[in-house]
Amino acid sequence: MSIEKLKANYPVDIRWIHFPLHPETPVEGKSLEELFAGRDIQPMRERLRALMADAGLAYGSRTHTYNSRLAQELGKWADTQAGGDAIHDALYRAYFVDAINLYDIDLLVGIAERIGLDGAMARDVLEQRTFKNAVDADWQRARELGISGVPTFYKDDLVVVGCQPYEVLERFVQHLLQLQAQQ
Repeated sequence: MSIEKLKANYPVDIRWIHFPLHPETPVEGKSLEELFAGRDIQPMRERLRALMADAGLAYGSRTHTYNSRLAQELGKWADTQAGGDAIHDALYRAYFVDAINLYDIDLLVGIAERIGLDGAMARDVLEQRTFKNAVDADWQRARELGISGVPTFYKDDLVVVGCQPYEVLERFVQHLLQLQAQQ
């Protein structure tokens, strides 16, 4: 994956800021046909599959979108736990490859446990909505920055939007390092 390769090759610190992608999606999810009503979704699927392949990411044949709010709260909590950064890849896989409903607490707890996090703590965080305010703050920051898609790579008012091949992200990091060296 491009981010892992960047971390291995450059002194980057990745911080996940959550974004409200289709926050109106109901708990049970929504079919992609309904979400993109009136549009031919096959070209979109093919484009996304190609972008994911270029980035070295797996991509399944999902038919639905799901509300990712609880998954974002789980991810925010996981970032505070040792080894928790693995949650982001696990959630990606659950959503884009396995087509799992990311609003299902039991499924989210299972994902957390599979990467070595405490399932009881994960359940408590989700049921108590412990990281709700932190994700609300991320959503507000995303609005303030004008972010309109995911992923978005942002640093010092410079932005790269969308799933990008490693070479694009590498040029972005190299540019940031050059700017830093000039200061």
